[in-house]
Amino acid sequence: MSWWHEPLVGFDLETTGTDPDNSRIVTAALVDTKGGEPVRTTAWLVNPGIPIPAEAAAIHGISTEQAVSGGRPAPEAVEEVATELCRRLAAGVPVVAFNAPFDLSLLDAELRRHHLPTLAARLGGRPVGPVLDPLVVDRSVDRYRRGSRSLQSVCGVYGVELADAHEAGSDALAAVRVAVRLAERYPREVGELHPADLHEQQIGWHTAWAESFQAWLRREKDPAAVIDARWPMR
Repeated sequence: MSWWHEPLVGFDLETTGTDPDNSRIVTAALVDTKGGEPVRTTAWLVNPGIPIPAEAAAIHGISTEQAVSGGRPAPEAVEEVATELCRRLAAGVPVVAFNAPFDLSLLDAELRRHHLPTLAARLGGRPVGPVLDPLVVDRSVDRYRRGSRSLQSVCGVYGVELADAHEAGSDALAAVRVAVRLAERYPREVGELHPADLHEQQIGWHTAWAESFQAWLRREKDPAAVIDARWPMR
């Protein structure tokens, strides 16, 4: 049976900022699914240990006061998120994350910050995967489509309801459902591949996009622009 009929786990973080090396986790969610339908949601509210900037709170709706009063201490929550994520990866369940390098790299940075084993260490030193990133796939299979590639916009393209944008569980489930729609719409390029093969394809797709975008930026905007070509982790 095709991978998109089988168990997948959606993963999403809401954070204090946009820099995966220095931002902190505020909320996290893992949504276990089968055939794009939710089976179980595991969610965390985290006290990040630093003030949540107003611009970040305006996006995900969690204030510093809420995180401090109701959130788990960051070391405990980060340990649990990593443990649960790696348990699924070790069992062969693909992780679906929209713009995976941000979420996975930020989680790894949090693990290092709290002197906890990294994701790769928890997997016995093997690369983190298989990962399915609907953003990378969509950029490849429909590369000439104009407009935004945000999760909200991509959900609109593929007819996926995003019930509560920037709520981690809602975003994680929407990412899974976009991945399923991509598999249905593009069977040869996406749906018929084994998840491990699709993971490898995405490495090349992301590299090609990053190199092309960087070349355009250097030509049109900033001669020193750099786009990170590493995927699914930086």
